[in-house]
Amino acid sequence: MGARIVMLPGDGIGPEVVDAARVVLETAAKQDGIPIELVTQLIGGAAIDASGSALPDETLQACQHADAVLLGAVGGPKWDDPTAKVRPEQGLLGLRRGLGLYANLRPVRPHPALADVSPLKAERLAGVDLIFVRELTGGIYFGQPRRREKFDGGERAIDTLEYTDAEVRRVVRLAFRLAAERRGRVTSIDKANVLESSRLWRQTATAVAAEFPSVTLEHQLVDSAAMRLVTEPGKYDVVVTENMFGDILTDEAAVLSGSLGLLPSASLGDARVGLYEPIHGSAPDIAGRGIANPLGTIASVALLFRHSLGAAATARRIERAIDGVLADGLRTADLGGTLGTDAITRAVVERL
Repeated sequence: MGARIVMLPGDGIGPEVVDAARVVLETAAKQDGIPIELVTQLIGGAAIDASGSALPDETLQACQHADAVLLGAVGGPKWDDPTAKVRPEQGLLGLRRGLGLYANLRPVRPHPALADVSPLKAERLAGVDLIFVRELTGGIYFGQPRRREKFDGGERAIDTLEYTDAEVRRVVRLAFRLAAERRGRVTSIDKANVLESSRLWRQTATAVAAEFPSVTLEHQLVDSAAMRLVTEPGKYDVVVTENMFGDILTDEAAVLSGSLGLLPSASLGDARVGLYEPIHGSAPDIAGRGIANPLGTIASVALLFRHSLGAAATARRIERAIDGVLADGLRTADLGGTLGTDAITRAVVERL
C-alpha cells in the first residue's frame, strides 16, 4: 500500500489546478517507483453546498489518516457573505487545527526568465532565494477575547494578540532546521519596540539560536522588513515571523516572482502529514476557462514529495521541470503568454 494523499480541489480554479497537479504527481511517482494512493474529498464552498459544512467530518478524518494533503483553493462570490455563520475559509482554518499544522512555508525564488514580469528591477531580483516560515495557529487571528461592544455612544472592537513561548519555540526551531540545510541565516521579524508579545518572541528566538551554533540569527522590526523585502530581498535566507505579520509579508514577497500563480506553500506540524497548496485564491473570474496557471500547485507537489514523502530527489526533478518550461519561454496568460492549463501541464510532464 502506498502513501495516502488526499486531494481537496475546493472552489473556483481549484479543481483545474489540482487536476493538473495530479498528472504531475502520478507521473513523477511512477517514474521514481514511489507507490501512492489518491483520494478526493470536499472542502470550502463545494463542501458547504453538499453538506452544509466547510470541512465535513469525512474530509477531516481522511486527512488525519493521510500522509499528505493537496489543496486547490477555497471561496468565491457565491459564499462571500462576511456575516454568514458558515464560510469556505473555515474549512481551511479547521483543517490546519485538525492536523496540528503550526508553520506555513512559502519559498520565493524568482525565475531569471521572468524578470520582465516582476515589478522590481531585474538587478534587485538577482540571487533571491528565500523561505518564509509563518506561525499559523496563534496570534491575533486566534486570540481571545474578541468582541464588539457599544462604547460612549459609539462602538469599539477588541482583538487580542497572544503567544506562549512554546508556540514561538516550535516554529522558530523549524526555521533554524531549514536554515541549517540552506545558507545558515535566520531573520526573525517582530515589533519588539512596541508589543509585549514580540518581546517574548524575540527572547525565545534568541534562546533557540543557542541550539544552532552554525546558524546566524538577526532580529528585524516588521516595518523595516517590509521595506527591505523590496529594496534588497537577496539578503534574506529563512525568514520567520508571527501569524499576522507573516500573512502580510508573504503576499508582499509573492510580488517578487511576478505572479501569484507560480508560488507554492506547505503547512507543517510535528507529524508527517502536511498540507500543500498554491498561495493564490480561487480566482472565480477565470474558473472553468482552462487558463489558470497550475505551476504553483505543481510546485506544491514538489514540496509534498520533499517534506511528507521524504523524496527530495523527486522534488528537485519537478522543480527543474518547472524551471525548464519557463526557460523555454512557455507562458500562461498571467505571465503574458497564451498557453492554457493543460498545455503548460503537458510541457512539465514532457520535461519530467
